[in-house]
Amino acid sequence: MKVTRRQFLASSAAAAAAITLVPRHVLGGAKFVPPSEKVNIALVGAGGQGRVNLQALLRESDAQVIAVADPAQSFSLEEFYYKGMGGRSATREMIEKHYAPKTPNFRCTEHEDFRVMLEKEKAIDAVLCATPDHLHACVSVLAMRAGKHVYCEKPLTHNIWEARLVSRVAKETGVATQMGNIGHSSEGMRQTCEWLWAGAIGAVREVHAWVGATRWNKSLTGRPTDTPPVPAGLNWDLWLGPREPRPYHPAYVPVKWRDFWAFGTGAIGDFVCHDLDAACWALDLRDPLWIEARPGSQMDAEISPHSELVYWQFGPRGDKPPVRVTWYDGGLRPPLPDGWPDDEPLPGRGSLFFGDKGVLLSSFSAKPRLIPDEKNDTYKAPPKTIPRSKGHHRDWLDACKGGAPASSHFDYAARLTEMLLQGVLSLRTGKRINWDAANMKARNLPAADAIIKESYRKEWELA
Repeated sequence: MKVTRRQFLASSAAAAAAITLVPRHVLGGAKFVPPSEKVNIALVGAGGQGRVNLQALLRESDAQVIAVADPAQSFSLEEFYYKGMGGRSATREMIEKHYAPKTPNFRCTEHEDFRVMLEKEKAIDAVLCATPDHLHACVSVLAMRAGKHVYCEKPLTHNIWEARLVSRVAKETGVATQMGNIGHSSEGMRQTCEWLWAGAIGAVREVHAWVGATRWNKSLTGRPTDTPPVPAGLNWDLWLGPREPRPYHPAYVPVKWRDFWAFGTGAIGDFVCHDLDAACWALDLRDPLWIEARPGSQMDAEISPHSELVYWQFGPRGDKPPVRVTWYDGGLRPPLPDGWPDDEPLPGRGSLFFGDKGVLLSSFSAKPRLIPDEKNDTYKAPPKTIPRSKGHHRDWLDACKGGAPASSHFDYAARLTEMLLQGVLSLRTGKRINWDAANMKARNLPAADAIIKESYRKEWELA
């Protein structure tokens, strides 16, 4: 059969084009993205925090966001501190506008269902999950089992069983992971750990952490009873995901879902991953003996209280003595330590470590501070023993390319998340939890089982 030169060149060009569109894993490439290539990322969840993460990714020259999935086409965030518009269409437009100057023909695909996106978009290397809490595990597990690297917002999961599952799947698949507790990558967090390990205040016996946050729905009691129409462009059944059907209500969407036990984990879930991160890391907190939580307002089976007080009691860990950890939110505060300046209030959030030789204040990502202040003038900081971060998202991208694991990888993130979920468990049951870590049980409290592992609609079940 005769082939002209023009036909040969045309067929060769078509073949070459086809090869460039084939994803790396189909060609038998390594698990990690080559250092010279861009990481193709899909954003799942295009609300306020999804767009915050997106802005961080767009600043990285080797990150390329090629797909976005969200059950809502568009919605306003003007009522909240995020401002602007959320939803898949507005976010896709934002992505394409960013890449247009250098790549005029760049197109980002948008999807209603992230599961369809994972099936269709074979070029995806990694997924950033910024959905409501109740979908974190579903997105993360399905993405990791599809061979995608995963960055998931905090808290990592909605229940304790999910935390252990996500940690296990991350180990099984070997993909690069990172939870979105962004302060974990700060200089101040590393200094806090190094100072405590160096004995700046001796053995730590108590930790008190607090944040001023309260719930969004200030006056609502229980589940909303009215049934306004579902906004155009929102697939409400898909938004519910694994949860049992219930009518749509603007008290849930957007952002305010965090107040409801079905979807969020209250202020504890929102902030413990930030403000008790240093304690979990520095003191190797795991498997508490017991947990006890007290609501600061009327407790409700549907919605979180306006404030919360939570205690964790940990036994000895290696050479570390027992330690009591106390959490305050919604305006509750710990007592001022001895030596605190009389004319200075506590900051709006932070952690106080009480040791045998003094007190240390850690305030999210700021440099640690010894109490009383005179000690800071003479204290000689220890050598830097923890590798410094290039940025929370940057470290994850480097891990996607075969670099060192990001420091809030899912093994650590699951432990920190399980700690906060133990507080939620005590709060929701109204009981002190005597924790059996090995069997993932609250001793002599069978009512806790339905919260430790929630029920899922059949099409959303995980294993």
